[in-house]
Amino acid sequence: MLIAVEGCCHGELDRIYDTLDLIAREHGKKVDLLICCGDFQAVRNVYDLSCMAVPPKYLAINTFYKYYSGEKVAPIPTVFIGGNHEASNHLQELAYGGWVAPNIYYLGNAGVVNFGGLRIAGVSGIYKGCDYLRGHCEVPPFDENTKRSIYHVRQLEIFRLKQISRPVDVFISHDWPLGVTEHGDIETLLYYKPYFKDDLDRGQLGNPATWEVLQKVKPRYWFSAHLHAKFSALVKHDGENGGETRFLALDKCLPHKRFLQILDVAPASENIGDLSFSFDPEWLGILKDTDHLWHFEPTIYYLPGPGSSERHDFTQSDEDCAKMIAALGNLQIDPANFQRVAPSHEAAWGEGTLDQIVRYMEQIGIPTPPVKSYPNPQTTLLCEKVGIRDPLAELTKIAETNADKLKLTSDLSGPGSQVGSDEVRDDTASAQNGEGAETEGEQPLEGAEVQAEAADTAESFENGNHEDEPLAKKMKVGNEEEVVE
Repeated sequence: MLIAVEGCCHGELDRIYDTLDLIAREHGKKVDLLICCGDFQAVRNVYDLSCMAVPPKYLAINTFYKYYSGEKVAPIPTVFIGGNHEASNHLQELAYGGWVAPNIYYLGNAGVVNFGGLRIAGVSGIYKGCDYLRGHCEVPPFDENTKRSIYHVRQLEIFRLKQISRPVDVFISHDWPLGVTEHGDIETLLYYKPYFKDDLDRGQLGNPATWEVLQKVKPRYWFSAHLHAKFSALVKHDGENGGETRFLALDKCLPHKRFLQILDVAPASENIGDLSFSFDPEWLGILKDTDHLWHFEPTIYYLPGPGSSERHDFTQSDEDCAKMIAALGNLQIDPANFQRVAPSHEAAWGEGTLDQIVRYMEQIGIPTPPVKSYPNPQTTLLCEKVGIRDPLAELTKIAETNADKLKLTSDLSGPGSQVGSDEVRDDTASAQNGEGAETEGEQPLEGAEVQAEAADTAESFENGNHEDEPLAKKMKVGNEEEVVE
């Protein structure tokens, strides 16, 4: 199977698909699947755009909304995970994965799917130690703090991924597993990215949680992005079964950047099947058996482990998988289940940054989208079939309850009372956050390497410690105005 792996997408779908079309026409290599390693930016409208954690000058609408609205259709089946620059309110609607547009599938907070016999697993977000042990507690409208904490990897997703016991062909993450650099050419990496050295010396260049997943799951391939550098490594596994994981990180979609790799990957499974997405019964069984472990508070909590009186091993037997298949009836992920639940932007309303678009929409009298979250029918249907909870629905209930309590407190306290405020937390500046110059020069893993001539000029994302201006833009909701933090 011919697959294309892409690094940081940054909303440049048109350029990526155009590049793949060029490859097909000039080199005769038509890929069967596109894998995007985060920062996908599935922005449907300006409210989605306001939920994305980037400096204001990078809040560009880009082209995804055209695929969401149906104006365009992805020419290649596409699967992606989330990074640290996402329309997090949109992805939150699909915590277990789902179609974000026709032919474009999101893996969820963490997930496993099958495509033509290829078993693909992944986890969204990046590691941040201060949030790793906390529950999923963020709900729209986000402030400048929760807009960032929502994409921080949580222990629940890692715990679930480590329950996988059957072979995985491909694993996708946004940040690199911590320690993978020890299995590649560090000298060349530091030659092009010298500011990585401090994080490497401190043992902080990467995600320690996903390194544990890599050692436990032992996928054949692992693809990442985030650091805007191409880097390959070969991780040899110890133990009875041994094996090895081929690691490849790619750059972002810009001219002269190594952001795309074509690989010929043969599925390990004998059940090849057609080139379509299907649910993974083992993964769904893990989700069902660990549903009680959801934690919807911002507090630190601990999951069961060896020595605990509570069950901690959720390995799925063949019988468990057979029961899950029977419960679903059909493992195919039906493309017809995609529904447009949120309004879509239109090119006539302006393109560019959030500020520019909102101003123009106000001038021509177009109301901006409602400040709200949308329950997604795909998630609702899957939850009903598998017997699990929709985390967004649970968080919405909690938020409504807290809002009622807050109103009651305010009424009792009288005018002039102040409940409190949160201090905005900036992400730590480091190479782990992708800060610094853009270079190239690492050797390819295998396959055909492609460089796309994307934009004429473009600035690098400033992923490190930046002073974001608060996005307190007034967005009209009907006849009312609400301030989106």
